[in-house]
Parts: sequence; structure tokens; C-alpha cells
Amino acid sequence: MITVNIAADYTKMPGGRLIKEGPFSGEDFREKILKPNYLKAKASKQNLTVILDGGFGYATSFLEEAFGGLVREFADPDILNIIIISDEEPAWLAKIESYIKDQLIEKGVQF
Repeated sequence: MITVNIAADYTKMPGGRLIKEGPFSGEDFREKILKPNYLKAKASKQNLTVILDGGFGYATSFLEEAFGGLVREFADPDILNIIIISDEEPAWLAKIESYIKDQLIEKGVQF
């Protein structure tokens, strides 16, 4: 299993959606951390787990850009298999799932 802990591996203070909007954006996280680990997990047939706890909260734009953006790039229903953990804010789990599903639908991908 490949595990990404956003607070430990990236930042405790995630920013907004895009790199141009400031540091530690959802776009930057996707490109530097999420995408390489997703591709590594997929290639090695391992599960990818992303832990959201330990930071100071997330803008919905950060989460949508990170996870929805991954779907916009790859249009892969396996993105739904990413294990997302948050004991601090369980509502984030449903939001992220909806961002992924919305983009799969937008891309016309069956899941």
C-alpha cells in the first residue's frame, strides 16, 4: 500500500485551487504528490491511501482541484478506489467522492 499523509508529506496549511493563487494549492499537490503516487500505485497494483487529518483544514477548491483534476487528466474510474481517510472531518470523504464522480460523469466514464 502507498500512503500519502497530506499534513506530513506536503503541508499542514493547504491553499486554494491553482498554483497561481498561492502556495500549497490543490493543483500543486496533485502534480507533485497525488499524481505520481497514483501512477506508482496503479503501476504496482497497490492501493493508494490519502490521509487528510493533521492539517488546518481544506478549501473545497483545493480538494476539487486535486481529486477532480486527477479525473480530468486521466478519466479513470479507478480513481474512486483511492482510500481517503479523515477522522477529523468525515464530511470531506463524501465531498471528494462527489468531485471524482462529477468529473467521471462529465468525461462520460462508466463507474
